[in-house]
Amino acid sequence: MSIESSAAEIVEEFEMFDTWLDKYNYIIELGQELEGLDSQFKEQKYLISGCQSQVWLTAEFNDGKVYFKADSDAIITKGIVYLLIRVLSGNTPTAIVDYDLSFLEKIGLKEHLSPTRSNGLNSMIKQIKLYALVYQTKEKQR
Repeated sequence: MSIESSAAEIVEEFEMFDTWLDKYNYIIELGQELEGLDSQFKEQKYLISGCQSQVWLTAEFNDGKVYFKADSDAIITKGIVYLLIRVLSGNTPTAIVDYDLSFLEKIGLKEHLSPTRSNGLNSMIKQIKLYALVYQTKEKQR
């Protein structure tokens, strides 16, 4: 599924909810779908700095596409990182780097996060795009 299709699907899902409390509960529910990480990946080098809670993120490059895995010690953060991975994982590095993540505004997430959670979201996005940029650069060097 393309980035745009995945993002549109999420926007559609969030339109079903009337209140932000319902949307937060849905984000928490989505976080339970996150596969999580083996303990070997829950170390400092995979930890995203700038997040209020602990978030670990790994990336793997296979057949020209980047696949992300993540975990967090906070239930809301698990849901947020799940949304990012659901949209971006399994796409080319260029598609990931170029995508503007406007779906986050469409579902109202950015405006309903506390400043510290908003900083964490930005740190997660930055790290995901950094992984994609590294793979994009390596691919061009071949």
